[in-house]
This record gives sequence, C-alpha cells and structure tokens, in this order.
Amino acid sequence: DINGYHQHASSSSGSLQQGQSASSLMPDVCVETCESLCSSLASLAQSDHSDSLQTEAETLERISTLTGLWRKRALFLKFRSRIDKHQQSKDSVFFRDGLRRIDFVLSYVDDKDGERKLERRKYYEANLVKVGLELETEDKSESEDGKTYFVKVHAPWEVLATYADVLKIKVPFKVNDIPDNSEMPMNWLSTPFRLPEQIMHPEPDFFTAPFNKSKSDFFLIDDKDTFFPPSTRNRIVYYILSRCSYLRDECADKDKKGIKRLLNNGTYTAAFPLHDCRYWTKSRDPNCESERNNLYKHWAGFISFFKEQPLNLIRKYYGEKIGIYFAWLGFYTEMLLFAAVVGTICFIYGLLTYDDNEWSKEICSEEIGGHIVMCPLCDKKCGYWKLNTTCHSSWQSHLFDNVGTVFFAIFMGIWVTLFLEFWKRRQARLEYEWDLVDFEEEQQQLQLRPEYETKCTNRKMNRITQESEWVLNRTATDIMGKLCLCWATVMLWISLIIACIIGVIAYRLAVYAAFASIMKDSPTTKVQVVGAYITPQLATSVTASCINFVIIMILNLMYERVAVWITDMEIPKTHLEYENKLTVKMFLFQFVNYYSSCFYVAFFKGKFVGYPGNYAYMFGKWSKLRNEECDPGGCLIELTTQLVIVMTGKQVWGNIQEALVPWLMNWWGSRRSRNHPESLYSRWEQDHDLQSFGQLGLFDEYLEMVIQFGFITLFVASFPLAPLLALINNIIEVRVDAWKLTTQFRRPVAAKAHSIGAWEEILGGIAVLSVVTNAFIVAFTSDMIPRLVYMYAYNTENEMNMKGYINNSLSVFNISEIPLENSPEEGESPLWFNSSITTCRYRDYRYPSGHEKEYTHTMQFWHILAAKLAFIIIMEHVVFMVKFFVAWMIPDVPSDVRARVKRERYLVQEYLHNYEVEKLKIQLSQQSNNDCSCEPTIYPHLSRHEVLSECL
Repeated sequence: DINGYHQHASSSSGSLQQGQSASSLMPDVCVETCESLCSSLASLAQSDHSDSLQTEAETLERISTLTGLWRKRALFLKFRSRIDKHQQSKDSVFFRDGLRRIDFVLSYVDDKDGERKLERRKYYEANLVKVGLELETEDKSESEDGKTYFVKVHAPWEVLATYADVLKIKVPFKVNDIPDNSEMPMNWLSTPFRLPEQIMHPEPDFFTAPFNKSKSDFFLIDDKDTFFPPSTRNRIVYYILSRCSYLRDECADKDKKGIKRLLNNGTYTAAFPLHDCRYWTKSRDPNCESERNNLYKHWAGFISFFKEQPLNLIRKYYGEKIGIYFAWLGFYTEMLLFAAVVGTICFIYGLLTYDDNEWSKEICSEEIGGHIVMCPLCDKKCGYWKLNTTCHSSWQSHLFDNVGTVFFAIFMGIWVTLFLEFWKRRQARLEYEWDLVDFEEEQQQLQLRPEYETKCTNRKMNRITQESEWVLNRTATDIMGKLCLCWATVMLWISLIIACIIGVIAYRLAVYAAFASIMKDSPTTKVQVVGAYITPQLATSVTASCINFVIIMILNLMYERVAVWITDMEIPKTHLEYENKLTVKMFLFQFVNYYSSCFYVAFFKGKFVGYPGNYAYMFGKWSKLRNEECDPGGCLIELTTQLVIVMTGKQVWGNIQEALVPWLMNWWGSRRSRNHPESLYSRWEQDHDLQSFGQLGLFDEYLEMVIQFGFITLFVASFPLAPLLALINNIIEVRVDAWKLTTQFRRPVAAKAHSIGAWEEILGGIAVLSVVTNAFIVAFTSDMIPRLVYMYAYNTENEMNMKGYINNSLSVFNISEIPLENSPEEGESPLWFNSSITTCRYRDYRYPSGHEKEYTHTMQFWHILAAKLAFIIIMEHVVFMVKFFVAWMIPDVPSDVRARVKRERYLVQEYLHNYEVEKLKIQLSQQSNNDCSCEPTIYPHLSRHEVLSECL
C-alpha cells in the first residue's frame, strides 16, 4: 500500500518540488502504522494454532485501533488530490497542463458488472486515442462522492481540421465588406430594449466557406486553439464518440459502437460537454470566455423580460438548433402582441356594449324571462325552470359572442398568414447570418444516425455522388410490416383518447342530472360573490373540463415513451428524418388529446338533441344518457370555459414542471457538495450534478408552443383574450427556458438546423384549419347568424333591433304530451310549478302542437341554416383570398439577404480561384528553380492528408 501510494502521489501531484519524494507528503505516523500492521499480520500468519491466543488477541486489538488510522489515511489521500486540484481554477475547462481544452467529459463508476464494462471502456478509449483524441482521467478519489471517474476528452487541431472538412463546417475566409443599411427610422425608441453590442454581436461578420484541410491557409486562422468555437468542437467530438467502436476488432460486430449504446448499457454514466464557468460569476481563468455568465446576466433573468434576446450569443454557445428555437419563440411572442391588442379591443367592445344587449335584458326581465317556463333539461331528475335563471350566463356570453368576435376571427385568419410569411423572411436572414444556406443537403448526407449506420449490411451506389454508401437491407415486406405496426399503435392510442373523451361526455350527461337535482332550490346562492353564477351547466362544464385536463396529462406521459419506441423501430436514416417522423406521431396524438374536447363542445354539443317527447340519447334510450343541450344564451360560453381551463392549466403546469422539477432534482443531487469550499468542486463535477438535456428536450418545447398556437387560432372566435394569455405565458416561457437551460441543465451538444423543421408545415396546416373552425364556430356555435336573420327578416316591428328575439327563438311544447320517462319525478319541479302551466319552451325552431306540421322545423330554421352555410363560404373565401394575396406579396427571402448570398458565393469562387493560381505559381517557380528537365504539369499532384474518419 505504501508503494501504491508512492505511485499515486507521483502521478497525481504535478507540483512536487525537485528532490521532494511522494512519501514525504505522508504523515510519519501513517508510515509507521502501516509498517507495524504489516509485520503483525505476517507474524500472526506464521504462528501455530497451539500457541497462546494472547498474541492473536493483541494483534486483533491493534488492527481495530489501526482501522481508524486507515480511514484517516483514505481521507488524507482525498485531501491530497483536492490540494492538487485546487492549484487550477475551479472553473477550469482545461487539462492539468492548462493548455489543452476539455471538449467532452465521460463519467463512470465501478459496479458489480465491472469486468465487462472495464473491457468495453478499455477498447473504446483506446480506439478514441487511435483516431487522434487525447484523454485524461480523474481518479475516483478526486471526485466528490469518491466513486465517480471522469475521462476528459480533448480534440487536437489535426482531428478538428479533419472532421471540419468531413462535416463541411463553414469557417471565415474574409471580413464582410457589404455595408449594413438596416438602420430604422426613429431607432432611438428601441434603445431601452437593446442589449450591449458585445452581447448581441460577440463575433465580427465574415464571409464563410466550407472548411478544406488541404487549403487551411486560405481561411482566417489567427489561433488554431480558438479558431473553432467550443460549440463546434464539442459537435465534432460527439460525432466521433457516436461512431467509435468499443471492441478490439470493429469488424466483429458493427452494432457494438457509439457512446449512446455505452450509456444505455451503463458502461458510462454520462457524456457531456462542459459549461465554461459558473453561471452567476465569470471564470477566474482569462482563457475562458465566460459566455454562460453573459447569457445568465443578459438573457436568463426575468428582469430582462422586455429586452431583446442575444441570439448570436445563444447560437455561438449552444449551437444553431437551439438558437433557431429561441429565435422562433421570440418572433412568435412579438407577433402575439398585435393579436393580443386586437383581441383585448374586441373584449372591451363587448364590455362597452354590455348594456345594449337586448336579448339578455329579455332573459333577465321578470316580465319576459320570468314568465317563460322551460322544459326539463334531463330525464326524471330535472324539473321545469324559468328562463331568467340563466340571466348571468347570458350576460357573460355577450362578452365573447358579439359582432367584434366575427371581426376578430377574420383578423386572426390574416394574422396567421402574416406570422408565417414574416417568419420565413426572418428565418432566411438567420440562415444566411448563421451559415446555414444550402445546409439541408449536408445534413442529409453527413448527419446519419449512428443507430442507422450500425444496422447497415449492404452497399449501394449513390446516383448523385456516384459513391458507394451503406444502406439497410430491408425488403418491402419488412417496411410495410413496421409501418403497419407503428401506425396501428398510433391509431390504438388515438382510439384510447376518443374512448376517454366519450367517458367524459358520459360523465357530463350523468352528473348534470345530479347537479340539477342538488341545485333545484338554489342552495349555491348562499355562497358569497360567486354563488349566483353557479348553475348546473357551469358546475358540469368546469368539473368535466378539469377531469379532461387530468386525463390529457396522464395520456401525454404514457404516449411519449410509446412514440419514441415506435420511431426507433423504424430506424430513420438521418437526425432530420427521425425528428420529422417523431413530430408527426406526437403531434397527431396531441392534436386529438388536447383539442377533441373543444371540438365536442364547439360542434357537437346541443346539435343533436331532438325535442320533448323525441329526445336523442348517446347510446340509445336504454343508456338513459340524454344528449346535452345548450343554454338559451348559446354554447359559446361553455367552449370558452373549456378553452380557458385546458389552455391555462397546460401553460401553468408546463411552466411549473419545466422550472421546479429540474431545480428540485439538482438541489437534492448537489446537497452534499454545498457544504464544501468552491475550490474543491471541479467544473466537470458541477456539470455532472446538473440534469441532462435529453433527446426530446427541444422537441417538447416546440410541441408545447405549437399546441398553444392551435388554441389561439383554432378556437379564438370563442375567446378573444386567448392571445393575451398566450403572450403573458410566452414572456415568462422565454425566460424560464433560458434560465433552466443556463442554470439547471448540462450543456447540450451543439447541433445544426436551418429551420424549425416539420413544425413549419404543421403550423401552416393549423393556419388553414383555423379559418374553417372559426367560420363554423361563428356560424354554428355562436348565436350571431340567428340574431342577424331575425333582425333583418323576422322582426315584426320593422326596426333594426333585437326586441322579441328570445320569444322567437324558443319553440312551444304541450306538457301533457311529454312521455312519462321524460317527465320530472315527484318533488323535482320547483314550488311555483302547478297544473295551470300547460306548455313549456325549448330551444329550437319547430311548429307548435296542433299545427299541420307540428314539431317539424319551421321555414326560419332553413333560412338560418342557409345563412350559416353562406357565411362559412363567404368568410372562408375572403380570408383565403387575403391569405394567398399576402403570401404572394411578401417574398420569403429579403432582397438584401439574396444579394449577400450571391455576393458570398461569388467571393468564394473568386478567392478560391486566386488561391489556386497563386499556389500553382509558387509550385512552378520552385520547379524552375530546381532546373527540372521534365515539363511541369499544369495541375501538379498535391499531397492529401489521410481522412481519419475512414477508420470509423
């Protein structure tokens, strides 16, 4: 052990003074104790059992005494390593030599299956060294828990240059010489919202070209150590880690490769790039950029909610994929401001015209609404009721069901188009500024998934590149079988959602009778403030919406794992293809999950009710579940209630889950290290204690926002304040996402993306569908069209007002004709009901009893239906014409961006041509100086570096 300690101290302490031995660092008492213990154990082993037990007892006593000293020795070893480590800054992102940057960190622990995992790690790390990476291991004695080993990975210039060439990474070759004429008039107004210039533009603007290792002197390389930013470095290293084998002979099993498989089988516990400093303070190391601290200070704090986002710094630190998400989220939030303002104005219009609501006055009037007796809303348990009991709900309905709603529905159809078109322009500008032009082809060819590569068994000639490439050996039967299995699984889960929705509808039908029976004597009026507003309809709607929300959350958690599993089973070729397949499956499920209840209230509730004596039932008369009716004020207020509960509940729950869960897990995981000095808590240990930004991290963020986008577009005609709620949520969402990404998660591996991917097509589909749904909501869910038809065609007073509308919209039914199974039970009807009341009213347009067409639809019903269909056709055509005209008027790529792209392509060709000519002149001059007798070739052979990726 003493010899082992000598070796450990010699290897780990790089600060020993000349002539100072490692053993001199160990306390004398520890050396003497170890030697004494060894001699005692040796003499005990050599003694006979016939000897007295006194010697053995003394030795055991000494062993017991020395156990405490042995623990002290272990603590001393740990303290020794801490002292060595303290000589570097705690924020260091460099190897022990302080020169080589840590590009990636792997961690592992010893466990029961240690031999197999040790062998995998041994060959894997040896293969990493073979491809040029440099490794440095931190022993477990130097970690906080005393169990975890850390392997630090560094990519030298040769490896970075080789893989930058392979991945076609664009790097600068000339400073941008196009003047920036983007100054806006009255630009000083935006000064309070701006960030410092060094934060907004951390790097100068360059013209860029794909890196070529053989032409490295063509590019602007001032310092090879800093030429590739850390995000590019960790992207290159992860590319290697994902494709390196962990077997001695790679040909033995192609499937045995990649860091992802090693993480799945527990060989390594984590793999991550490092943050460059603690988020709340700058690094003490002058070579560290401290970009994390800048992001936290200027972006992640909620106090900066009104400031612009430092998108260029986000892209530099996290990569283009995360940068494009925050650019889209910020742009979406900005555009929501206009929708929120118009929606608020429409809501204010409803408030200002509150007292002009003639039909609500008639409902609340004792002379009209107080004398109209309504038919029971359910069988047996519901009694007769007076129309004026719905007074409050009719006033509430007017806030959203007015002329302003129609205007807002048309406005939102145009707003969606403007949002998508202006985003295309913003995205095109980002594509140019972030060197993502023509990136899609590179992504398809170069970012193959390691999971796909390991399954390839055949080679096939690529018709475009004319090069042989690996392909999967899949027959048509295999493909169709997997597709059928995947989509059968998706449809099974969608069927499960529909079954749950049917269950919630059945709950609404069953529980309404119970609420009606309980509230028949109005016991809720005793509740202060809100008691007068609680009706059986409201109680049913609120409780059903809450139950539906809980079901939605549970199904979401369950389905996410299923969607990932079936997408993995398809083995997509590229990362883009994988994300697109997963996006379609997840969104299709979420669409049905979140919106099905709103579609039911908007388009089915109250539409298939029947009439007294011939009611429609959900599962037939045997079920006794009579279809729901709408209030005399309409179903729009119930749709509003459903929308508010589901949308607001999802947003609040999402923000709590995103912010609180990672914070609690990190707080619990780092509880032991909080009591230690900062100098003993290394950079890799700090990041190891954070949460991992998983494979679906960004996917979940997109999905959350797209679902919200659906709420504010598909059903906005029922709730003009939805954009305002979304705006408030998104202002918080931007900072919550920034905070958790900067403070609570390990640094994600940088990835490129030139757009928001399949989400753009989904947003376009929602935009088109929203025009249809809002037209149907205005026509069939609100009472706007029936009121207009009455005012212009059926008002007997020849005045443009709504007097008499309520009486006109209710049909009459003889109580004596109501079947026994539909009649209220004894004691269910209120005290004022007596035998003198012979008729009741119900919401429909039917001829009364005694008419030759009794209980069939009147001509007014068909006029209203024709007006509704005409409105839908007119509104859809008008909005679609405006949408297509706006889309045609606004080009997808700004003219200045198009000019810059052309300028850059021209410069690349010109500079490369000049570079080749100069290089050729130098070679020809060298050949002439050597007096070569042979004729020089026009294109002399240039030596090529071996591409290291061939060994992978």
